[in-house]
Amino acid sequence: MNAGPNAPLGAPGGGVGEMSYVYAVGREGPALDGLAARLPGVDGRPLRPVGGGGLCALVSGVPSDTFGEQGLTAQMEDLDRLESVARAHHAVVDAAFAETSVLPMRLATVYLDDARVADMLVRQRSEFRELLGRLEGHVELGVKVYADPRTAAAPAPATVAPSGAGAGRAYLRRRQAEQRDSQDTYRTASELASRAARLAEGVAASRAVHRPQQGQLASRPGVNVTNEAYLVPREHTEQLRRELSALAEDVPGVAVEVTGPWAPYSFATAVTAEGADGGDPR
Repeated sequence: MNAGPNAPLGAPGGGVGEMSYVYAVGREGPALDGLAARLPGVDGRPLRPVGGGGLCALVSGVPSDTFGEQGLTAQMEDLDRLESVARAHHAVVDAAFAETSVLPMRLATVYLDDARVADMLVRQRSEFRELLGRLEGHVELGVKVYADPRTAAAPAPATVAPSGAGAGRAYLRRRQAEQRDSQDTYRTASELASRAARLAEGVAASRAVHRPQQGQLASRPGVNVTNEAYLVPREHTEQLRRELSALAEDVPGVAVEVTGPWAPYSFATAVTAEGADGGDPR
């Protein structure tokens, strides 16, 4: 933690033994005030608005023993608990984004008290205001390209299996054909990913390149070749979705997955909430 052991807990708006969990930052006004009055946060804790520098943070109290540095580390290693916290966090961000432009904070951004949240807003107000202006009227679309050579090649015709040396040669030919099919599929996927990028960049204000997803993180079979996000004007969202989704039609072994529209996580969390006291597991 950044604060010393004698730092005060339980500032106004919180309670004794509580820290302040920050979900999102937007401009001060009735939209976020009204949302805070009706929406729960992590573990069903009530939200509250915390203002500073003409900005407003959506905040809830969380126990300091579980959201301090050591407790937070333990929670983030528990996948079920991590999912619960993430779902609550994103529910608040998505509801806020539906009302007004907001900057999503990274998962488990916590401060010792509301006073430190307000101070953070004042210190970073120029950066936050500039970013809010840039994100106004935009949404995030995610674009993933997958290659799955197993679905690309037509099944080989049934034949009588050779024996002896002939069986070995047939096996090698079959393996070589499979390798060629696999290489062709990955080449096609890479070319299609480049086409998707050119298409999206024609209307997107910004692009973020993420690490391809693997294993359980991948949302479909095959290999995730590219994983990107685009900041898109709202009025172009549906047209771009249709054009991107159509790229892989009738392309064996290659798929394009378009997700969103989302709150602009990939373009807002580049701003670090300075001085957060519980670490950031991302």
